[in-house]
Amino acid sequence: MVFQKSTMTLFSLSIAFTFLTYLLTLSQTQLSPKPCNDPYKQLNLILNPNGTITRPNKSPETPPSLDPTLPILSKDLIINQSKHTWARIYLPRKALDQNPKNRFPLVIFFHGGGFIFLSAASTIFHDFCFNMANDVVAVVASIEYRLAPEHRLPAAYEDAVEALHWIKSNQDDWFKGLKNYVDYSNVFLMGSSAGGNIAYNAGLRVAARDDEFSKMIKGIILVQPYFGGTHRTNSEIKLANDSHLSLCNNDMMWELSLPIGVDRDHEYCNPTVGDSVLKLENIRRLGWFVLVTDCDGDPLVDRSIGLVSLMEKKGVRVVGHFTRGDYHGVQDRDPLKAKELFVVIKSFFGSLFNYTIE
Repeated sequence: MVFQKSTMTLFSLSIAFTFLTYLLTLSQTQLSPKPCNDPYKQLNLILNPNGTITRPNKSPETPPSLDPTLPILSKDLIINQSKHTWARIYLPRKALDQNPKNRFPLVIFFHGGGFIFLSAASTIFHDFCFNMANDVVAVVASIEYRLAPEHRLPAAYEDAVEALHWIKSNQDDWFKGLKNYVDYSNVFLMGSSAGGNIAYNAGLRVAARDDEFSKMIKGIILVQPYFGGTHRTNSEIKLANDSHLSLCNNDMMWELSLPIGVDRDHEYCNPTVGDSVLKLENIRRLGWFVLVTDCDGDPLVDRSIGLVSLMEKKGVRVVGHFTRGDYHGVQDRDPLKAKELFVVIKSFFGSLFNYTIE
């Protein structure tokens, strides 16, 4: 097999994104997965007797800033104090100088980390959202959600849905000012890795309600979305010992995140099973658009390709953008790869609505 290109059609527009069907030749030499002797040690975690975990190494964090000399202003706002959930809002400073008629799309972002690591304040995600707000020219709301195993799924999905309704009803003076700059007819749910899984599952929940907010959402952007299943895909087998996401670590993160007693063919993990497949009809009915991006260096790429294929079969307006090389989480660590992703997102926006803000 070889990589192939496919042209997708969005509404009446023909949008050519590079859609690469992932290949793995069976004749390739595949390394056997390394034994999972101590996955907690590999993940640098300490399992506590009560089922919680200690995370010895905290990722570097960056505070928000309202420094007027920066191109992006950022501020943290509380969503639910009892759950310790909050949102970091990123506002392009140029919005303050724009004609009020030129409003910005709103991207609601969920960070990665296998459901058990990191924060919206983590420097890698702060920098990513800061640069996305600047390059894509959009208002970004990065959501802090509860982590597993202290709060197993669906806790993160519940936090995500609560955040969406908080955004709609928030009365904070600073946040209310965003109404002058945000185009609430162009709202996108977005996430990378585990955040992609959250954006997808939160989207399914919102779409099922068919309320005012579901009609505000224009689409979903899934960047290397974190999905799995009990059956190993070719990409998972080929990249079983990948240094960025090994099969052993992948399995452990799912074990810590899923409800106790279920396997990886639960619909939270595997979007091709259970009621989640039926719920795609709601996304199709609402006319949401979906962008899925991934690379062939990601062990989960076959999952992404399978999800795009499923959506196509269900009549969802979906675009797949797949590239060669790279690795899981590359956009979080490589600013140049993030910039390439922002170009794809901006082109995606441009194909859906009159997107001319510069």
